[in-house]
Amino acid sequence: MSITQKVALITGAGQGIGRSIALRLAKDGASVALVDRHEEPLASVAREIENLGHRAMVFVADVSDRAQVYAAVEHAEKQLGGFDIMVNNAGIAQVQAIANVTPEEVDRIFKVNFQGALWGTQAAAKKFKALGCKGKIINASSIAGHDGFALLGIYSATKFAVRALTQAAAREFACDGITVNAYCPGVVGTAMWVEIDKRMAEITGAAIGATYKKYVEGIALGRAETPEDVAAFVSFLAGPDSDYMTGQAPLIDGGMVYR
Repeated sequence: MSITQKVALITGAGQGIGRSIALRLAKDGASVALVDRHEEPLASVAREIENLGHRAMVFVADVSDRAQVYAAVEHAEKQLGGFDIMVNNAGIAQVQAIANVTPEEVDRIFKVNFQGALWGTQAAAKKFKALGCKGKIINASSIAGHDGFALLGIYSATKFAVRALTQAAAREFACDGITVNAYCPGVVGTAMWVEIDKRMAEITGAAIGATYKKYVEGIALGRAETPEDVAAFVSFLAGPDSDYMTGQAPLIDGGMVYR
């Protein structure tokens, strides 16, 4: 599944799943553009990649800002000499009862999770077409994009929206040879799930760690997911073995949600 000499851009690359995706794609042979809101963690990931003997560059951007996403893609192409793979990974969680969610909370999470993927899809498709490249767009959805979860209702809505965007974009860009797919992780042992567990405890009165434990116990394979598990699947979506796949949003969750 070589992607040697390809250029990949990963948003939300400073930590967690994004970091693991960047490391995996670099190990697979790609030059990687790392995008996040904060420079320090990006620089740290870039050093990791360079220490492995691979090329990396960083670009600080807020994915909810369309102009910044377009600028990130432009910078990646100019600095790395091409553009082949877009991973719209950046996202935030929100734990809140539907009855209590505020307009500000809805606006913020849709701007990051949905609009971030939309602007990334737009910018990547425009660049692929300009370069005459049959590129790959890969979006972050979730098990919550297949099932709506209590207290994660608005988060779930954003991830369902990403699946819809992925399907529509796959149809629109197929004539240009551009594929668009998504990946749907489950309970991943990252800082995001630490925050989800903490908020669940505040709302429900459960002990810290109890919600995380409950969800992990529901995983058929018997363990929490790692960022590397997700990255391995994204590697498949980025590589040539997935060339005949588009518009799909497979679950990579160890056996929690079944479709």
